[in-house]
Amino acid sequence: MAAKMAIVTEYLGLTVAQMTRLRREIRQASGEYQVIKNTLVRRALKDTAYGSLDRLLQGPTGWVFGYADPIVLSKTLLKFVEENEKLTIKGGLFEGEFMDQAKVKILAQMPSRPELQSKLLALMQAPAAQLLRLMQEPASRTVRLLESVRKRKESQS
Repeated sequence: MAAKMAIVTEYLGLTVAQMTRLRREIRQASGEYQVIKNTLVRRALKDTAYGSLDRLLQGPTGWVFGYADPIVLSKTLLKFVEENEKLTIKGGLFEGEFMDQAKVKILAQMPSRPELQSKLLALMQAPAAQLLRLMQEPASRTVRLLESVRKRKESQS
């Protein structure tokens, strides 16, 4: 399965429990967190379009690979970073474009695909709901009128 996104992190100082929690949260967001030796990554990136990531390979480096919705994954990662200062985002790659730390944060602020779908559905349903209310209003007025007439007759008797 090919990753849609890769984010490079530095995990210096994270405990085993924190690392396990990070991996679990990333997995729930359709991604995976791997620690890969920098020398192996350098060899893999050499003479590719992703050679620009070489400058991020200093110190203990962890890789977040995203396979589904990159926005959900970046939100999950950013939330973990905010809770654990020992994990830092160095940068990443999304659809072949290099992202620095600021761009990863911007990506995390965007609405996710399910959020956009629900907004679109609400927009599509709004005219139909208004039309239905408009069509029901004459019948509702008639019912209210009949009810007021009934109450008036009861009070007169």
